[in-house]
Amino acid sequence: MTQHATTAPALSIIGTRPIRPDGVDKVIGRAVYGADVQVAGALHGKVLRSPHAHARIVSINTEKAEKLPGVKAVITGKDLPNIADKIASSGEGSQNLRWSSENIIARDKVVYHGHAVAAVAATTANIAEEACALIEVVYEKLPVVLDIPSAMSADAPILHEDLRTSEGGEKGTTRTNVASHEQFSFGNLDEGFAAAAHIVEREYVTGTVHQGYIEPHNATAIWSSDGQIEIWCSTQGHWGVRQEVSEFLQVPIGKIKVRATEIGGGFGGKLNSYLETLAAALSRKAGHKPVKMTMTRAEILMATGPTSASIIRVKMGCDASGKLTAAKIWMAYEAGGFPGSPVGAGMGVIIAPYKIPNLQIDGYDVLVNKPAAKAYRAPGGTNAAFASESAIDELAALCGLDPIKFRMLNAVKEGDRRADGPMYRRVGFVEVLEAAQASAHYTDKVDRDDKGEMADASAKSSIKKGRGVASGFWFNWGGKSSVSAAVNPDGSVSLNEGSPDIGGSRASIAMQFAETLGIAYEKVRPAVVDTDSLGFNDQTGGSRTTYGTGKAVIEAARKVKAAMLERAATHFECAATDVAYERGVFSANGKSISFDGLAARLDNVGGAVFVSASLDAGDGEPAFGTHVVDVAVDTETGKVDILRYTVVQDVGKAIHPSYVEGQLHGGAAQGAGWALNEEYVYDREGHLLNASFLDYRIPTALDMPMIETILVEAPSIDHEFGVRGVGEVPIVPPAGAIANAIHNAIGLRMTELPMNPARVMERMRG
Repeated sequence: MTQHATTAPALSIIGTRPIRPDGVDKVIGRAVYGADVQVAGALHGKVLRSPHAHARIVSINTEKAEKLPGVKAVITGKDLPNIADKIASSGEGSQNLRWSSENIIARDKVVYHGHAVAAVAATTANIAEEACALIEVVYEKLPVVLDIPSAMSADAPILHEDLRTSEGGEKGTTRTNVASHEQFSFGNLDEGFAAAAHIVEREYVTGTVHQGYIEPHNATAIWSSDGQIEIWCSTQGHWGVRQEVSEFLQVPIGKIKVRATEIGGGFGGKLNSYLETLAAALSRKAGHKPVKMTMTRAEILMATGPTSASIIRVKMGCDASGKLTAAKIWMAYEAGGFPGSPVGAGMGVIIAPYKIPNLQIDGYDVLVNKPAAKAYRAPGGTNAAFASESAIDELAALCGLDPIKFRMLNAVKEGDRRADGPMYRRVGFVEVLEAAQASAHYTDKVDRDDKGEMADASAKSSIKKGRGVASGFWFNWGGKSSVSAAVNPDGSVSLNEGSPDIGGSRASIAMQFAETLGIAYEKVRPAVVDTDSLGFNDQTGGSRTTYGTGKAVIEAARKVKAAMLERAATHFECAATDVAYERGVFSANGKSISFDGLAARLDNVGGAVFVSASLDAGDGEPAFGTHVVDVAVDTETGKVDILRYTVVQDVGKAIHPSYVEGQLHGGAAQGAGWALNEEYVYDREGHLLNASFLDYRIPTALDMPMIETILVEAPSIDHEFGVRGVGEVPIVPPAGAIANAIHNAIGLRMTELPMNPARVMERMRG
């Protein structure tokens, strides 16, 4: 269902559910994904990866591999330039290009199991694999550090000898695995806790989790003899790939063209490049032959960026009425083998939904011998909300308050300050809580399922049922976007954009363009084009595309309308100001002509209409969600079943409600996997033991009920149609909501993720 928090203008296209432009291609198999790219004469590339989690590379001998028939090129870290420390913008955040380059292929040492040490190009994939096995690498094994307490200890093995802690803009002087320490604070903690009638103090632990996209990483590259590089790849941001390849190979950016193929999932895990640089370097060394590379599932889990494991300590207090008085929070996130965990985002998320007058948050970015952490849908947010929403629920119980009422009592509103500084403008958190409280799910008994019928988890006496609630926040982002539009003689419009389509953005972008221009949605032909065909575009990530690229297409549509009004004025032989335009029809002097009719006559009334628009949409507008979940816990086995799930979220304006609902469904399902099943399992030597979807268990349709959604529309003040990003928020609350539901079922508080049967049984046994 959709709830409108404000009265919206009458719209003819936005809010409807048309068929997505790429739907047929994907259903019938015509869509081209990265692994489908076929370039004549392409070689096959494979990567040799480290069997050790931490080791110095003493020597690499590639002679045997190079002599194998069919092998055309072998590269190691010595074949790539050594990059100096340089901080570069990377969409929502930034990256040190030196660390990123060394993550793609090791130089002097490896820092995680699966770290790339060499790559081969050969006439077949089998020959390339055989050649990798012939490469002789001598390693000097080093002590392994796999968890935050060990990595932060005074006698910890050091991953990078030159790393120093960055703290408040200043660099430390001692060797360390702590890349950074940041702090947010205001008010007086002592006074805040002194005013508290109830205080909760706990430590929460989360494991390493992967994004779980189905399509593997891939890249095909040609480094031509004239110095031009062309790349096809599955990516969330091909302009970002172009920048990284330029930096890592020290090639002028204008010599690189990147084509984004269709993408089979990313969720933040395809913002960074892995194979593109290697494929290009192999292509040059192989005599400028094209090289195609595709990862196996084991490589993806071992050597691409999962999200961070974390330890979060929360001390939070409230007065007797339930008003929060103070919170002291300590957060440490695993960065993996190189700096860059999302601890900063976690610090911004953890207490964002609530007003707290006295607050201190400390965040640490900690290196361990695991893959370099990368973004995963609201990166850092799920960890943070698991901790804070568990503590919030405990305080509500101590006060004897309904958990939603407690959250309402402390909910942020317009004008309140966020922990990391900014003041909230128009936000819909209170409306979200009200909608959750009034929902059929929340007012039904726990025994009812998502159809309103009595749930039948089991008649066994060992089954205990409970309901949990949690809320979540995400900043959202606007970013930079460029688009172009050309009016065709049949009245259709070719709309070029640079945002890879992961969740239906072709449709949401085309709908905004059509609504603004006043033509039928079916008349808009959206296409995602390469980096040579358009101005710069930031990646599809941070829930920015429908908001940021939407603003760009609105500007482009207005330019098309203005140009067509000029053409209509020529047609009617009057001033442009005398021409009226409404819903695809131009009129003046008692005459009229349709948009299609005028398009057919453009050559006679002023020529072709082609426009472009580029803008920086800034930070975007934040959003909130609240999840309600019912679970059944089998106290004999520890197994947790989800009986019913409802997502309530402020979506600003649902451009295409089906795709908004799909984002909410997907976030909830991924969050449920994070909560109950998913984690990396390592042995003591740092070897990943569950590098397959058989052993790394993500939820399937059999694990989830039909997810109910309630769309609350509190329009953003910075967008023509009130859009807010929707894709990040829904993964933030699930772990906290499920933990609270388990507590309400068995009376025990779970503080470590995933809450799998073994951990539930361990907790019940004390």
